[in-house]
Amino acid sequence: MSGYRLALTRAPSGVGFTLIELLVVIAIMAILAALLLPALSQAKLKARGVQCMDNHRQLCLAWRMYSDDNQDRLLYASEDPTNAASFSRAWITGTLDFNPAKPENWDPSLTIKRSPMWIYCGNSLGIWKCPGDTSFVQVYGQQKPRVRSMSMNLYLGGWGGNPYYTIGSMWHDYKMYLKQTELAVPGPSHIFVFLDMRQDSIDMGNFAVDMVGWPDRPAGYGFYDLPGSYHGRAGGFSFADGHAEIHPWRDDRTMPQLIPEGFVSDWLASPNNPDVAWLQEHATRPRQ
Repeated sequence: MSGYRLALTRAPSGVGFTLIELLVVIAIMAILAALLLPALSQAKLKARGVQCMDNHRQLCLAWRMYSDDNQDRLLYASEDPTNAASFSRAWITGTLDFNPAKPENWDPSLTIKRSPMWIYCGNSLGIWKCPGDTSFVQVYGQQKPRVRSMSMNLYLGGWGGNPYYTIGSMWHDYKMYLKQTELAVPGPSHIFVFLDMRQDSIDMGNFAVDMVGWPDRPAGYGFYDLPGSYHGRAGGFSFADGHAEIHPWRDDRTMPQLIPEGFVSDWLASPNNPDVAWLQEHATRPRQ
């Protein structure tokens, strides 16, 4: 009996881990996690990029369907505030900011659902935003996502079809496309329609590419608006032929530090910036 009782109380040999063994296992797990996290982050970025391109393609399709049903006419990139008749022909109206007293910032029924494109969007609000845009408006302690992150190339219709809205600018020197057929120069695959915009740059519905310096005077390059970079160092675009792409940025000046719940300058000099050259090449062409 004594031998039996002893067998019940004696701990089996070789069972369990020592403290050192546990620390080694934890260290190995930490190393494996450190190796896997970058790969997981890249996979997440890639998935977000795929979703963003799909949103761009669907939004661009809605834009094209409007033209098909309206004698080839293009929607305006923005309304002309001096011309009330232009509001019904703008792809989107209103100005985004972070003012909680402006429900247009966060209520799509006041903006997106009034767009001439809405009937072609399959009731999808998601296609008006890049999934990487997490900007919001603080309304009575509640974070309300802003309605969109995409803007339209200014040279597609301009401000209500008016190339002279900004007095003293260079707008009148460049094509303001008003019909699909006009995009034959330089070709619909070369002109972007929509792009992701930074949350501290987006306001009206348009994205204005500064054409100063095009094509061979890079010392004059600059930005009126800043593109988004929700995909690492890259931003989403859709083009007039319907294709979409994530375009990488090469210059750090294209991606200055974000101003949370604020706005960057309306004009930023950026001489010799290759990203400005790319935007110019895909925005418009000189008037003939």
